[in-house]
Amino acid sequence: MIYKAVQQIMLGTVCKTELQTKETLTTIKAAGYDGIELNGFMIRPTPFLVRMLTKFSGMPVGKGGNYNWKELIRQSQLNVVSIHEDLGTIQRDPDFVIQETKDFRTDTIVITGMYRFDYSDRKAVSKLAQDLNNAGEQLKQAGVQLLYHNHNCEFRKIDSQMTAYDLLIQETNPDVVGFEFDSYWPTESGVSALQIMKQLGNRMKLYHINDRGTRLTGPSMTPILKSDSIELGCGNMNLTALIEQAVQADVSAIILESHKNWIEKSPIKSLQKSAEFLDAHLG
Repeated sequence: MIYKAVQQIMLGTVCKTELQTKETLTTIKAAGYDGIELNGFMIRPTPFLVRMLTKFSGMPVGKGGNYNWKELIRQSQLNVVSIHEDLGTIQRDPDFVIQETKDFRTDTIVITGMYRFDYSDRKAVSKLAQDLNNAGEQLKQAGVQLLYHNHNCEFRKIDSQMTAYDLLIQETNPDVVGFEFDSYWPTESGVSALQIMKQLGNRMKLYHINDRGTRLTGPSMTPILKSDSIELGCGNMNLTALIEQAVQADVSAIILESHKNWIEKSPIKSLQKSAEFLDAHLG
């Protein structure tokens, strides 16, 4: 069974209180989703800088770090498919991260990319690959798998032939490092998401899904439009082929993560609309 899940980062504006959070999780379950992907910085008190950075990007985390997420998840009957953590936290306190997975009954930790990091620097990317190998080995000994999640920075070239993502695939150990592939960001970068998914094969353990397009109608001011995230099936990405490849790779979950460009500015209405597409293609 492939779980249909929602990324917690979508929910900051609809988790303003613990009661509202409970209602939001219940609504997600009712929409047909089986799971949720949590973020470490959203399930415990968050530093002010992190809150400001996410708010600046248009996706505020809110104050949910003060809630009893274990109980909220239990009541919602959603499965935690994975938890996003940063590499530094894993390196500083792997025991804490391992216990976190046990608390939320998951076996997967995802690193969400590096902040203020030069993905065009081959030596830096090679060191990152080695750091991922070391962290993955530590987690594997405790029965936890480590995955790396991409954005668009990884598709910068480190030479004329190779991107940073190519090098990460090449230099990470398949036995201890897998991938959570997000098809939106390479598409935004002008790279074939389907080709990369085929390159990853069964090293892709989780699949982040989104669509890319515009909700503008009528004449536009100029011949050039800016595209953004949009509900599944409403944009221009070949999501049918991408889902088929994810199924072939036997991913454990397909996880919706759309950005701030939601129907009526509502992440709930947006994820409900996207659920219709997932139901049609996954059942």
